[in-house]
Order: sequence, then C-alpha cells, then structure tokens
Amino acid sequence: MVRSLWTGAAGMIGQQANIDTISNNLANVNTHGYKKQRADFEDLIYQTVKTAGTPATEDTVVPVGIQLGHGVKLADTQRIFSQGSLQQTSVPTDVAITGEGFFRIQMYDGSMAYTRNGNFKVDSTGRMVTSNGYWLVPDIIMPENFLPEEINITKDGRVSVKVPRDGEIVDVDVGRIELYRFPNPVGLTAIGENLFKTTQASGDAIPGIPGYEGMGTLEHRFLEMSNVAVVQEMVNLIIAQRAYEFNSRSIQTSDNMLGTATTLKR
Repeated sequence: MVRSLWTGAAGMIGQQANIDTISNNLANVNTHGYKKQRADFEDLIYQTVKTAGTPATEDTVVPVGIQLGHGVKLADTQRIFSQGSLQQTSVPTDVAITGEGFFRIQMYDGSMAYTRNGNFKVDSTGRMVTSNGYWLVPDIIMPENFLPEEINITKDGRVSVKVPRDGEIVDVDVGRIELYRFPNPVGLTAIGENLFKTTQASGDAIPGIPGYEGMGTLEHRFLEMSNVAVVQEMVNLIIAQRAYEFNSRSIQTSDNMLGTATTLKR
C-alpha cells in the first residue's frame, strides 16, 4: 500500500488534536485563572532505505542516506503559565496573583489542589471557600458580626476585617493567605474546576509568603483573567485547518495515483 496514505492519515489525526486543543483554549477565554495549552508534535519512526556513510567504493562513502517518514504524532499538550490580565471587580473576597504562585485548596476528600483563580466566597461558617465550596488553605475564618464589605487583603497576604465592638468599628486580623510554587509547574495535571494536582513531574509544592522568595504578590478586589489571546488562537486555528486540508489532499493524490496504476492494463 502507498505509504503516503497512512502518513496523510497520521497528519489529519494530529491536526484534529491540535484543533481540539485550540478549541478548548477559546472555550475558556473568559475562565478566571485559566492557562492556555499548546499542542506539541513529533515525527514518527523512519524507514531507513540507505544509511548515510555506507561505502560506495573502496575510497568513497554515500554522503546522504535515504529515510522515509511515516507521519506525525501528538507529543504533549503543554500548559503555558504566563500572566493573565487583571480585571478589577470591587468584590471584597476577590484576589488575584501577580507573578508566580498558586492558592492551595482542600478538596472534600481531604486532598490538596492548587488554583490561580482567586474568586473566593465566604460560607455560612465564615470560612473563605471557592465557588464549589472547597476550603482555602490555610484557613481564613471571619469572626462573627464582621462587615462583609470591609475585608482587606494586603499584597503580602494578610487578611483583616472590620468588626463592630463596644460601639466602635475595629480591625481584626483573621489570618494570612499563603502561595505555593512548583519546580516544574507544567507537570501539574488539570482536574477541572480551575484546579490542578501535583504529579511526580511537577515536584512537591513549595510554600511561601506573597512577595517574598520569588512568590508573586496579591491584588485585592481583582481577578486574573485567562491568558488566552483570541487573535493568536484564531490564527492557529486557520493554520491547523489548512494543514488538515493539506493532509487530506495528500490522501486524495495517493488515491488518484493508485487509480492510475490500476488502469494501466485494460
């Protein structure tokens, strides 16, 4: 069978994966803290017909060999953790990270996850939680009778709130938000809900105080937007679509060649 049929099919499968990745980026263009993905490819195994350096005569060797490729495959989908733009929300429980770092979140089963999405809420017990009710770690628990609109979060993570007490309004410290970074953040695995979990590739989480030892700082009443650039993704989508068409055309051309070969003798 003509090799180009399978090579073209491999190319179409690869570009379909590329379009799937681009589509997911575009779907999450307004997802807070979302980090875009990039599809990386690598060529498949080669058939070596003639090896370079093979002796041609007693005094000469073949300078260039003959290798025939078999297409392409998806190597990985790399997460790109570049900074997203900040959007001012004026919501007292919103906080964005500028620079490196993740918030630590405790799941319902007690396991830990990490996120760049600082869209937090205060639940009925006064604890700061995500939109799905997962706890922010370390715990930030508001005192009774606190004023919801008077929450203050500094750049280095200190959280305070105003509370009426003995006829006066006083500031009460309620905790400090910590950040966590990783030796290899692209090794984190996404589990949905804007959350990541550690793997052997990512390494263990390294805790730190915002603004110190390489950690990013916090911006209160802001949210980090997706780092997806719509124009760039649309250009990538056009390129992927054309590449898909080129590979399908190579299959059609190979089919035409086979058709010509079958009609040589009538």
